[in-house]
Amino acid sequence: MSQFTTSSASSGSHHVMTTTANNSNNNNNSRYMNADITSSTLSMNSGLHRDDDSTVSELPESPTLPPEMQRGDDVAAIPRTSTDYPRSPTQESNLLRSYASMPAEQLSPSASYPHMQTTSPPPISQPLERTRSAQTVPSRPKQQHVRHVSSHNNLQPRRSKRAMPDHMAAALELSASPSVPPAPAAGMYWSRSVTYGRGPSRPLRAHTINLIGEQLFVFGGCDIKTCFNALYVLDMDTMTWSKPRTLGQPPPPCRAHSSTLVERDLGSGKRAHYLYIFGGGDGPNYFNDLYVLNADTLVWSKPATEGIPPSPRRAHTTCLWNDKIVVMGGGDGARALSDVHILDISDPSRPRWSQLSTSGVPPIARGYHTSNLVKDKLIVFGGSDGHECFSDVHVLDLVTNRWTQVELDRIVPRLAHSATQVGSYVFVIGGHDGSRYSNEVLLLNLVTMSWESRRIYGGAPSPRGYHAAVLHDSRLYVLGGYDGKTVFDDVYMLELSACAYLPQITNFEIDL
Repeated sequence: MSQFTTSSASSGSHHVMTTTANNSNNNNNSRYMNADITSSTLSMNSGLHRDDDSTVSELPESPTLPPEMQRGDDVAAIPRTSTDYPRSPTQESNLLRSYASMPAEQLSPSASYPHMQTTSPPPISQPLERTRSAQTVPSRPKQQHVRHVSSHNNLQPRRSKRAMPDHMAAALELSASPSVPPAPAAGMYWSRSVTYGRGPSRPLRAHTINLIGEQLFVFGGCDIKTCFNALYVLDMDTMTWSKPRTLGQPPPPCRAHSSTLVERDLGSGKRAHYLYIFGGGDGPNYFNDLYVLNADTLVWSKPATEGIPPSPRRAHTTCLWNDKIVVMGGGDGARALSDVHILDISDPSRPRWSQLSTSGVPPIARGYHTSNLVKDKLIVFGGSDGHECFSDVHVLDLVTNRWTQVELDRIVPRLAHSATQVGSYVFVIGGHDGSRYSNEVLLLNLVTMSWESRRIYGGAPSPRGYHAAVLHDSRLYVLGGYDGKTVFDDVYMLELSACAYLPQITNFEIDL
């Protein structure tokens, strides 16, 4: 395990202590109480005290203590209404094409929208390059993504001017990106996605997302001040938001919780889908309650559980393995945690908690790490204990219950990042490296257990952490996040392009 310093070079989506499977909580607590807190290290109180905006932007929040105190000014957020959007993606697409084909003088971007720039049509003489023009069509024809829109300056201007709706101006501004160079056809490419419908009324961070078919379920999270318990669904085919009405008893407003997708076979080719929500917090309060959403009927329930549940926590991770939900780590407001718990859901009417007894050397207690299940092995990367940012990778064999640390070729500290498995790789996007937020994309090769990087084209999202990421149709989508000052409400898409075959690679082993 390498020690973190600020001079060192996170979905979904975390410092130095020698530890064994039997080390005591007293030693762990004393580490927190006696830590030397300076501006150059990750402080326990980084989430509680803000001297100025620079402190806010440099330090991520602690996974072990309540979130930062409320800032003086709330985020300006205007609830969206149905009049803010066209009635359908098709109608919006037609409007966008009509605006894109209008003369620049008629749209008068310099007068009404001075931040918009017009560009000449991109060159087409290089057959091996793609210019991401407005004529580029994604593989799913319903889906509308932001691409270059070339202006037609050679047309004669008209005297009359048409008013452009604000959301259309924003879409056109996103499309007209003269600073984005052409990309090779095989190159991975970032672009910002235009969405429609009734999306979240506030920007989100520390929320959860689960993909069920073509529907992306987004639950909870918070903005600068407020936590939410709202459920939104994003149709990934049409990129249209909806806010379904649910019944039953939902969880309280929370963030940094976990949401685990469970599918059950009902016979006759039918399947039921459930989201198991566990833990999280709303500031000073930490939870260890379990809630279940039937994603097909949209009915919430709070099942009674057997056994001893984990202590209240947030910033933990979960995965589903053999009808069991595995809970690892997190923070409870006083200390980071390294314990592993199992929720047996083989009998849905009687979910039962138990603590997993492991062998080997477990990872140092942490939160805001990521976990990826690869067959019978849980891959844990990064995270934070409130003092340091980790760069280590640990593997828990769920058959033998044994921890193994993996030696890597590079030191990559990350917390509050996202980690999405794509075949034999884990794509790590963004997060905090202990000194600043990042928008870097790194690939962890699960076969060689080494870091790789790729050149990525297009307009990348701004540096951020506490976002969520999901793989859909050979594309990675990133939703929301936080950079220490701003909470985001955008959706970005990373086209895998020549790497689109990676999800098909499933026959490999992790050699420990």
